[in-house]
Amino acid sequence: MKIGILGSGGVATTLAAGFLAEGHVVMLGTRDAAKLADWRAAHRQAEVGSVAQAAAFGDVLVLAVKGTAAEAVLHAAASALAGKVVIDATNPIAEAPPEDGVIRYFTGPNESLLERLQAQHPAARLVKAFNSVGAHLMVKPALHGGRPSMFIAGNDADAKAQVTQLLDAFGWDSEDMGGAVAARAIEPLAMLWCIPGFLRNDWAHAFKVLRPA
Repeated sequence: MKIGILGSGGVATTLAAGFLAEGHVVMLGTRDAAKLADWRAAHRQAEVGSVAQAAAFGDVLVLAVKGTAAEAVLHAAASALAGKVVIDATNPIAEAPPEDGVIRYFTGPNESLLERLQAQHPAARLVKAFNSVGAHLMVKPALHGGRPSMFIAGNDADAKAQVTQLLDAFGWDSEDMGGAVAARAIEPLAMLWCIPGFLRNDWAHAFKVLRPA
């Protein structure tokens, strides 16, 4: 499968390397290709282009940028989004320091960034995923207690089924929380995930749903 990754930071490059390891073909879309020179040297099979080029390239897209840049980046990719699955790995983190370990969001409790993006691009099939764990644990996490849970949400059932398959290959059990509105609950999980890190430098954990045997 062709995977177009919109972004060039730690989440983007981690997921890109994971998709390459699973045999997919990957292009990263960035506004600054020079930023990826060292990474590209170590992953020569990957391609690098503009955001629009990566969006046109991918059968599945991954939005992996800062939340404050998400709308602008998807706007730059808009001409290639129709009908495509877009994995939204972003969080609406505000440009403000954490308070007692709690990061601040620019969204309110009855909205989500995923919903904003889906409303702006109704022909795209957005699925929230990869937002509630650090980049270093996104691919094949080795944690006590077995495979962790990844909460997903989106309005398109087929898109979520495709994302579930990709998550399974990366070592995650998917928990489908329903339509895009469920991102109002999923996005704040990143706030909860970060608290042990900021307070105790504990970044090696993930969420897991437990059910009766």
